[in-house]
Amino acid sequence: MVATVPDTKLDWSSYHNVINGELRATSKTRTAVNPATEEALPPVPVSTEADVDAAVAAARAAFPAWSKTSWDEREALLNKLADRLVANLPEFTDILVRESGKAIATAQIEAMFSHTFLRGLAALRVPEEVVDDAKEGYKVRLRHLPLGVGAGIVPWNWPLLIGLFKIASCVIAGNVIIVKPSPFAPYAVLKVVELARGLFPPGVIQALSGGDDLGPWLTEHPGIDKISFTGSSATGKRVLASCSRTLKRVTLELGGNDAAIVCEDADLAQAIPKVGTLAFLFSGQICMDIKRVYVHEAIYDKFLAGLVEFVKTIKTGDPNDPDTLVGPLQNSMQYEKVKELFAQIEPQGWKTAVGGAPDLKSAHAKGFFMQPTVIDNPPEDSMIVQEEPFGPIVPILKWSSEEDVIARANDSKMGLGASVWSADIARATRMAEQLEAGSVWVNTHFDLSPKVPFGGSKWSGFNRELGVDGIKGWLEPQSLWVATA
Repeated sequence: MVATVPDTKLDWSSYHNVINGELRATSKTRTAVNPATEEALPPVPVSTEADVDAAVAAARAAFPAWSKTSWDEREALLNKLADRLVANLPEFTDILVRESGKAIATAQIEAMFSHTFLRGLAALRVPEEVVDDAKEGYKVRLRHLPLGVGAGIVPWNWPLLIGLFKIASCVIAGNVIIVKPSPFAPYAVLKVVELARGLFPPGVIQALSGGDDLGPWLTEHPGIDKISFTGSSATGKRVLASCSRTLKRVTLELGGNDAAIVCEDADLAQAIPKVGTLAFLFSGQICMDIKRVYVHEAIYDKFLAGLVEFVKTIKTGDPNDPDTLVGPLQNSMQYEKVKELFAQIEPQGWKTAVGGAPDLKSAHAKGFFMQPTVIDNPPEDSMIVQEEPFGPIVPILKWSSEEDVIARANDSKMGLGASVWSADIARATRMAEQLEAGSVWVNTHFDLSPKVPFGGSKWSGFNRELGVDGIKGWLEPQSLWVATA
């Protein structure tokens, strides 16, 4: 079954797979849930293995011609896609609120970043290099060739932005891509791929929605050359094992347990609201949110008191309210996981500085709402410190020596991000340089740029999204030796 849609304006009442330039329905569908109301959202396709085969065949057919287009041609089309995205920005913002439960102010940031990062990535280039011409009679060039067919597996927390990270990086490098959105938040991704129809040749950008079996069909498919996956470390390990069977290239951007180190000379008037916001943004459900806060003992009490007062001002509730910072958790599965963590507060003897109630069901008839919570100086080996909560709960811990706090911040299987907060930039930079994370910030956290590589170390993944390094992940280096004599 094939449906049609105008080039720049979308029908937001129905959702389809995009295969070979066509909107395709499936015999079976499923619905995601609005996490603020627990109401069913529109049905989306449940792809079959035959749908995967059809998308891969279309991608392989499209790749030879697409790989021969110029960087400038590809950039022009990606910029036109960005124009179409801007023309539908209010609708994308609305669907992000409804499918993810994120506050509308956060959804607006995601929608804005999506088109600006799309343009920024499209402007990047990986030029050919002459790497050796010193030897008489030889010239050696390093070329960068497109890999072929890629698949992007997108998470539920930033579906539009991360989906476009993968689309832009893959396509600007001369590859073709099949995008799989999360079954918890499939809507924005399906619609942005619809926007690409009629703009890119059929088969260049495709989308498949489905259930838990769709991911393995993609990772094990012999016709796919690379997987770019964003999600949990546990799932990332399974993705890597699956891809190894066909020696696919893999980029993994996985979980985090980001530490923020606050020094005794930090500007608390600036640091407290920033740290508080970046700990509870999207209910703590962002891999780059601050998950552990280490505060120097000389200012610990003052920082904690200030953070408690800040948290009390955080508005939790209706994500459509522009004053809301913390909406619901995104899905019932995540809600139950975080409830289990909250349930450990009393048995483990953790001291609650603010919050602590496992949920806000009493205040909301429906929705997966939880109370922003700060845990006061729990033991370093406690679950709340060692594991990523992925919910609105954050521990604050004391430190006294630089050597000790750096060792504690690094004592994690995760290594996505970290930050140091101090008025002494030289000292803060020296400390930051010792932190084991893919991104490290001084007096800020969570900053991103399309020009700057992003990814993790240790169990937070490997290889990079964004920047020239991210583009290179979609290219195969080739050394070309030419005998000139």
